[in-house]
Amino acid sequence: MRNRGWGRTPLRWCTAAWLILALAACSRGDDETRLRQALERIETAVEERRPGDFVDVVSEDFTGADGTLDRAGLHNLLRAQVVRHASIDVVLAAPDIEIQGDRATVAVTATLSGGAGGWLPERGAVYAITSGWRREDGQWRCINAQWRQVL
Repeated sequence: MRNRGWGRTPLRWCTAAWLILALAACSRGDDETRLRQALERIETAVEERRPGDFVDVVSEDFTGADGTLDRAGLHNLLRAQVVRHASIDVVLAAPDIEIQGDRATVAVTATLSGGAGGWLPERGAVYAITSGWRREDGQWRCINAQWRQVL
């Protein structure tokens, strides 16, 4: 009687390879979903005027604005905007997400408005934001961000 194990049948090898690829694709999809959920948490935190919830998604070693802003500075900037504006509205366009292992890059366009005062114009401003992310203890955390006003 011949042994018909995995090593003897090309069809079985192909099936195993497809299964591995499918699992890898699912993992990537889960990462992308988690990154999108992190962006939604950020958006909600800003609109609900909770800067502490915003920085919960930000890594301890965050740098932004060409290295001039750390995590604490970002938290203070957000708190100042909450004090200056009666409301803050955020509209994010569909993000462009690139995942490389435990790192990711997210590019998104954000429209921000928030009434008089501060850096948020009453009628709104559009920003191009590029951010770097790292998986930390199973959670995606923002490690850096650059933004520029485009409109």
